[in-house]
Amino acid sequence: MTRQGFPALDRFRLAAAVLVVAIHTGPLGDFSPLADLWLTRVLARVAVPYFAMVSGYFLARNHWQGTTRLWRHTLVLYAASVLLYLPLNLYAGNPVGVRALVFNGTFYHLWYLPALLLALPIARLLARGERGGLAAAGVLYLIGLGGDSYYGLVGQLPGLGDFYKGVFTLWDYTRNGLFTLPVFLLLGAAFAARPVPDARSGARLTLLGLGAMTVEAFVLHGTHIPRHDSMYLFLPLTMWGLFGLLLAVNGGQDRAVRRTATLVYILHPWCIVVVRVGARFFGLWDLLVENSLLHFVAVVPLSVALAFVLQSLTNRRSLPPDARAWREIDLDALRQNTALLRETLPASCALMAVVKADAYGHGAVPVARTLRREGVRLFAVACLAEGIALRRAGIRDRILILGWTDPAQAPLLRRWKLTATVADAEHGRALSAQGVSVRVHLAVDTGMHRLGIPAEEIGTLASLFALPNLRVTGVYSHLCTADGSAENDRAFARRQAETFAHTLAMLRGLGLDPGLTHLQASYGILNPACVVGLAFGAARPGLVLYGVYSDTAKVEHPLPLRPVLSLRARVAAVHRVPAGEGAGYGLAFTARRDTCLAVLAIGYADGLPRDYAAKGGVVLLHGARCPVVGRVCMDQMLVDATDLPAAPKAGETATLIGTDGAETLHAEEVAETCGTITNELLSRLGPRLGLQVLHP
Repeated sequence: MTRQGFPALDRFRLAAAVLVVAIHTGPLGDFSPLADLWLTRVLARVAVPYFAMVSGYFLARNHWQGTTRLWRHTLVLYAASVLLYLPLNLYAGNPVGVRALVFNGTFYHLWYLPALLLALPIARLLARGERGGLAAAGVLYLIGLGGDSYYGLVGQLPGLGDFYKGVFTLWDYTRNGLFTLPVFLLLGAAFAARPVPDARSGARLTLLGLGAMTVEAFVLHGTHIPRHDSMYLFLPLTMWGLFGLLLAVNGGQDRAVRRTATLVYILHPWCIVVVRVGARFFGLWDLLVENSLLHFVAVVPLSVALAFVLQSLTNRRSLPPDARAWREIDLDALRQNTALLRETLPASCALMAVVKADAYGHGAVPVARTLRREGVRLFAVACLAEGIALRRAGIRDRILILGWTDPAQAPLLRRWKLTATVADAEHGRALSAQGVSVRVHLAVDTGMHRLGIPAEEIGTLASLFALPNLRVTGVYSHLCTADGSAENDRAFARRQAETFAHTLAMLRGLGLDPGLTHLQASYGILNPACVVGLAFGAARPGLVLYGVYSDTAKVEHPLPLRPVLSLRARVAAVHRVPAGEGAGYGLAFTARRDTCLAVLAIGYADGLPRDYAAKGGVVLLHGARCPVVGRVCMDQMLVDATDLPAAPKAGETATLIGTDGAETLHAEEVAETCGTITNELLSRLGPRLGLQVLHP
């Protein structure tokens, strides 16, 4: 299970960014040069390696699939930073030449960004060699160490002095991405393939490494050996212990803090300038600049405050002025659910995210893009049009069409590189007859009698492998009673699973490779007894990805899922209706008292039933439950807001699914009120509903 609690990995990013500020402000310099040396030249040297290790860890967890995305993100961040510091460079008379731009960074703290741009492809290449790659990165680190803290010794050796002089014609220091960052990227990556470390062991190793590094640094500085001091012999040991400690106590994510840390790192030199200019203007130079500790204390909160301001500006996801009703999608919840499902399934079982029906009303494109960033590489849709829409949105991974595809559309399957389902033998032959090579998964009917070739017809299944133009890359089936709680439901699902496993074994016995095998959908994961002891290559979670169940029935293996979707609408108008008067179509509602009616800008064209009031439907207004009354119109509905302490006003927000204050309307509850299951309720939410994305 996901460990809940303190998001240590993200929080320490901010601490590392503050340590970088300390390097550039020398907080203890006026009080104790030795203490400042330890703070800025020993302790703070963990900051940049930590940035690299956490990147390597998450890249490796996703099998390095996000390397290109991180490289592009870093390039954009670096380009923006270059422009941000261009005025200071021009003021100082520092030209931005190719050497600074490509190798050293255009300002003193920006070296990390071009270094990371260089280190990422190197680390990705070395990662293919597993342990050999880490050893090679270690050799690069030792070479860089000779040009850094040990230059006074190594640089005097025959031949090496000329080598380092050649290096220094490109880079000012060997802390760059060729020598320093690859080893820390790969050290972080090494944790992705290991069990969660023990916190006590990590703490002991951190203290041991930091103590050894302290002795090393003081000896080196005392003998004036270093040319620079970004690299120490004991720094990798310290980082191994520190990262293991943080990983052991980590629980969850804090993306806001993560972004704040990045902005503090980028912005703090400008904040140093602002503090200095402000101190001179207000006559506080001695207090805020000459006093090194107060200088540091002034720069840090200013950097953090500026980072929060920028985040508040860039993270605003305001609805368009005419938004009447909308779906609110929490992508952090989607990420957490994805991680939870991964931990629930065997390591050998991949996630095939089902994003059909516009990702069950959640927005297929933002959902698929988010899942890609989390390392999901298999997607499933219902029809050809849904697959093409994902391709046009830039989703390049494997996409399986679960429904029937017209054989005449085979050229489109090939053009968009989509995988079709073979619905039955005749369908397979018709696809093959189009003369176009297409990828397919064979659907096997294990008792649902929907799509699929009967499981017992092994010869028919085998014949489909031999058809020209069909590239069979997978075989799957579907459990039709896994969501049932009765014993006969569970028994039937178990028979389906066993039948499917037997069919796969028969195909393999004929020398046929079934490719990717998959059986479990959401309830096959929540009720795993039906597949105990049976292993398949992937699972197809749909509804549970979005943090909801089909209904309120109990399951064998409940998961602490977070709902991704909330449904909200504006109050369009408020009316006072005297007792005895009717309202709405057919005057179906009659006020038994003087009534405050709120008109919501949402109706049955948006997916809610016309008789929602008669079924007992409620909405949340001002954090309280208010009954829906009368007949739901195509575009509006009426809500009795009489019992609220204060009458609602036009333009305020009502919640139909989700949380308002202390009250929550769960999708399962709303679906039960509507007389259906959550799957249907969410997937029929109308396309005219707006989509507000949180935590992109």
